[in-house]
Amino acid sequence: MKKLKTTRRKRQKQKSKLGMAPGSLVFTGKQKMSEVDISVLKYSENGCDESSPKSIDEVITILNSSENVTWVNIDGLHDEKSIEQICTFLGVHKLSMEDILSIGQRPKLEEYNNYLQAAIKLLSLDAEEDTIDYEQISFILKGNVLVSFQEKTGDIFSGVRTRIKEAKGMIRKRGADYLLYALLDSVVDHYFIIIESFSEKLEDLETELLDNPDQNSLNKLHALRRETLLLRRSIYPLREMVSKFEKLEEPILNSDIKVFIRDLYDHTIKVIENIEVLRDMSSGLIDLYMNSASNKMNEIMKVLTIMSAIFIPITFIAGLYGMNFVNIPELQYRNGYFIVLGVMLIVLIGMLIFLKRKKWI
Repeated sequence: MKKLKTTRRKRQKQKSKLGMAPGSLVFTGKQKMSEVDISVLKYSENGCDESSPKSIDEVITILNSSENVTWVNIDGLHDEKSIEQICTFLGVHKLSMEDILSIGQRPKLEEYNNYLQAAIKLLSLDAEEDTIDYEQISFILKGNVLVSFQEKTGDIFSGVRTRIKEAKGMIRKRGADYLLYALLDSVVDHYFIIIESFSEKLEDLETELLDNPDQNSLNKLHALRRETLLLRRSIYPLREMVSKFEKLEEPILNSDIKVFIRDLYDHTIKVIENIEVLRDMSSGLIDLYMNSASNKMNEIMKVLTIMSAIFIPITFIAGLYGMNFVNIPELQYRNGYFIVLGVMLIVLIGMLIFLKRKKWI
């Protein structure tokens, strides 16, 4: 079993926006990249083209000249001006820009007059710290343009990019709304990997608790339970978000996409159910630890009680002949000491036979 680090998770301290006006564009997270990284993927049924613009101005030029489905991915949210520039070009409301820059949003989907905004949590396993790394991804869908905003480079969308480049499946035959569905589906499918990892850790910990529960086991259990609660809080609102996504009407969402979103909703329900199972397992393991610790204590007390019961009559005999009286008849016996030892031995054997017949030992 891989050892779990039980150090307390350091909460990410967000920048305070106290007193600021609604729509103030302040990145509240921790800067994870030195520069903003931009990629643009344009595609149609006949082909695709990928580029890496160096500035938002180049992105705007591409969007102005493109009639195909265009996916713009922006890694790095610390540059508020770049985020504002691209969002202003797309006609995005100030409050939507604020949500993109405000890390810690619950999964949600907001419909505006001419665009759609979505936010979701991307979860990944931190192999070094053996914890979950939480990242917020935001999407802006407007017509045939989809813009995704991530905190750092590196995601789980390589499969979607491969399908677009190699024309696999039906993704190149559909619009940007299907692309948004495909990206959300990739995130939800990745949740199953996280949940499976947690399930394995809980099963290993259950075996450890049954074999030899100790304080270290309890610390591991509390760490896993804390991570499970964070996982539930990050994913549970996803059901409402996907349900709202399915109910959208044209022109934002084509009606033929809804069958895929219903499948995404089923996956979301399975994820939430599995998280509930993990939470129940962690709660059950706490009870198991308490029962195991109690049983261990009972075994110790049983041994001590048996030892006490055996030595009580022997102690009585030793105490009786240890009294400081002169006229004790047996004190004058030449072999009195050995007689008393023999009596003690007989009492000891008798007590063991008695306890054995009672099946107490």
